[in-house]
Amino acid sequence: MREALLALALIAALAAPAASRRAAPYVGAVSADSTGRVLFCDRADSVAYPASVTKLMTALIVVEDVRAGKYSFLDKVAATPDASKCEPSWVGLKTGERMSVRDLLYATMVESANDAAIVLGVHSAGSFAAFVARMNERAAELGMTATRYYNPNGLPPKKQYPWKEFNVSTAADQLKLALQLVKYPEIFEFTSVKTCDLIKTADGYRVSVTRAVNRPQRETNLAPGEKIVKQLRNHNNIMRVDKLKIFNPDGKESVDGLKTGYIDAGGSSIVLTGSRGGKRAIVVVLGSGNELDAKGRTLKKSSAVRDENARRLLSDALGSLVW
Repeated sequence: MREALLALALIAALAAPAASRRAAPYVGAVSADSTGRVLFCDRADSVAYPASVTKLMTALIVVEDVRAGKYSFLDKVAATPDASKCEPSWVGLKTGERMSVRDLLYATMVESANDAAIVLGVHSAGSFAAFVARMNERAAELGMTATRYYNPNGLPPKKQYPWKEFNVSTAADQLKLALQLVKYPEIFEFTSVKTCDLIKTADGYRVSVTRAVNRPQRETNLAPGEKIVKQLRNHNNIMRVDKLKIFNPDGKESVDGLKTGYIDAGGSSIVLTGSRGGKRAIVVVLGSGNELDAKGRTLKKSSAVRDENARRLLSDALGSLVW
């Protein structure tokens, strides 16, 4: 019954007339400081498709597993057939190819690699289904009552995938997840990366970070037989694109995470965070649609609408925290 109600609420939100969608540039949004004190809230309990924002739960479970000593970031993991069925964004892992947990997490957070997220999940729980169960158990523990996960990467249901439903969540629930995630400083090693090189090795892939927040650019060093396959680029435009960056009074960049998402059915979403004066703010914007004119023509794409609103909310939040 509960899942049926969530589905009906989501359908109503995403099927709103164009004029209504223009007046409401997202399904829901919320901002808060790192203690959970809410600074802004607009329909934060409205249900949306989180898309690749889903990967924040995957990352949380991996970080907590490493902290608990279940495995280490250096462990090498072989891809299972589950991963090779994914579509981009991806690494392109074939069954048996190997990457370290650390490099899989880079690929998941920076490139939003759908196959890497599945490999991490299967390694963590032993099977795809077992990891999805862990995701939902952890969501329940965090009080994410409107959230339901069916996969670790946020891809929509398609014939080739074992999941037959969309992941669903709310801005309020994603804030609860983000508040837990930012308690672990190591997460920013992955979410603050702007670009990195994906390198083909003898038995799989590895990642070399080239640009990150408030760190000098680095060159990739290749071992004999290695080659750079492609550059992975963070989808968080507010952190990566110069004209969208937020700077602190000391000239340092504020934003260091966390994750964006997009699917056609649900629009563009982001969980954004930054710090100033030792204080941290978190912004969640879910389900941004295209900005349309009176004739239904696209004036601004959903990603730009998302970035505009999220950037404004984070700038306001950071300013209020150090006022």
